[in-house]
Amino acid sequence: MGLDQYASTIDKEGNKTEIAYWRKHPNLQGWMENLWEEKGRPGLPEDYESNMMGDFNCVPLELDLDDLACLESAVSNNELPSTGGFFFGDNSDGYYKDQDLEFVRKAREAIDNGLTVVYDSWW
Repeated sequence: MGLDQYASTIDKEGNKTEIAYWRKHPNLQGWMENLWEEKGRPGLPEDYESNMMGDFNCVPLELDLDDLACLESAVSNNELPSTGGFFFGDNSDGYYKDQDLEFVRKAREAIDNGLTVVYDSWW
């Protein structure tokens, strides 16, 4: 078990294509969870009762160009938030830095081509 993270594109017909995968990149998960909170926790049913733990698990988060610019800045400036969790592993920012920036590039290109970009995780 552990933290598995995915980024995918979705076309107008609903076809999904994976463009990035991370295994135990906890600080990226923390950054995405903070963004999800800022966006009002989209993707949870209206009648969902929060258990305050694990709410951002298996919840796709749509990313836009502004989100990607903020992520690029956080990655480039080593400002991903320190995040821990039982299944999350250790800080892997240095290991994933180039892949994170490549994801931002691919995601921008996808959005420019009319696709939706989503981040999802499972732990």
